[in-house]
Amino acid sequence: MQRTYPGTTIEVATLVKGCSASLFDGVFAAGGLTLSQVSVMTGLEPYMIQNWVKRGFVSSPVKRMYSRDQFARIIIINMLRDSLQIEKICSLIRIISGDPKDRSDDLISDSELYHRYVDMLSEGEINVTASDSVHDAAVRASEGFEERLPNAKKQLVRILQIMLLAHTASRLKEKSCELLSTLQ
Repeated sequence: MQRTYPGTTIEVATLVKGCSASLFDGVFAAGGLTLSQVSVMTGLEPYMIQNWVKRGFVSSPVKRMYSRDQFARIIIINMLRDSLQIEKICSLIRIISGDPKDRSDDLISDSELYHRYVDMLSEGEINVTASDSVHDAAVRASEGFEERLPNAKKQLVRILQIMLLAHTASRLKEKSCELLSTLQ
């Protein structure tokens, strides 16, 4: 079964630990990404990405090129937007990044967060109806995380849980719409 990296249109046969980091290494080997490249890889219209930049959800590209963290931020927003209101996503981003102009107060970089999330999914099916299962998967995904701020690891575990549940909800919504279309 062919699937895509969460929040993207990039196909992958199976998710394995480290696969998203390897993908980013290849994609960013020559530097940043243009708006059109980000648009193609996320399935988002360029105007939507520009709107997110204008509204401060994503920092402005440098010399019209998006960095790893900007790309990861766009992917994360894209992945969560079907199940969480944009205001809720912004609240989550503020917890992750603090002051957008100050990198020293970041809980975790956007790209590291995305890679940890994909690594969590690579473990296989997680029983999202069992809160212990979701929590345990998030704890495993946060192993080796170095806290720079008080309670950062605890917050990371909670953020990974939120991401998993919200992403699963959007996938379930998509699946139910597919099934509904078969009835007509």
